[in-house]
Amino acid sequence: MGASVSNLVLMLSKEFALLVGIANLIAWPIAYYAMHRWLQDFAYRIDLEIWAFVLSGFLALFIALTTVSYQAWKVARTNPVDALRYE
Repeated sequence: MGASVSNLVLMLSKEFALLVGIANLIAWPIAYYAMHRWLQDFAYRIDLEIWAFVLSGFLALFIALTTVSYQAWKVARTNPVDALRYE
């Protein structure tokens, strides 16, 4: 209804980025605790580095934003008349 394609893509991308950020904040402490407990049983131990969690968070954010942006762009470029014709 008058919004540009870039506005629609940006609006949806912001919402999904927020959800991915919240999911990472919930998952990081749980994953750290589980990995720490699991690694204690090995004779040769390694330290958990924060960069592994940050890298996984950025990778999840990149995948989510790429998927959402593509789907939102594809839907925003369609003609609404075509969708209503089949209803």
